[in-house]
Amino acid sequence: MDARLTLIVAIILPNLLGFAFMALDKKWAKEGGFRLPESTFFCMALIGGSIGCLIGMLTCHHKTRKPAFFIGMPLILILQLAAVYLIWRSGLQFSFL
Repeated sequence: MDARLTLIVAIILPNLLGFAFMALDKKWAKEGGFRLPESTFFCMALIGGSIGCLIGMLTCHHKTRKPAFFIGMPLILILQLAAVYLIWRSGLQFSFL
């Protein structure tokens, strides 16, 4: 697979899943059905889906009153952006197989 395509998939897929998990959990909460554990959302954010989780929180109005979420999700995003910035500035180069 082309390195650029791999990078795009690695960025888009976790964010789409993060958004979908938020939307589904909100739907299930309204219906009184199965619920996803909160750790699922944080794991998804940590593997790169923080933007999708945040957008899902805001558009679906889900988990917005829980401090762990309205503080934790933006904090994860800020830490990820800082890590990307530091890696970018360091000049490290990565190659994909």
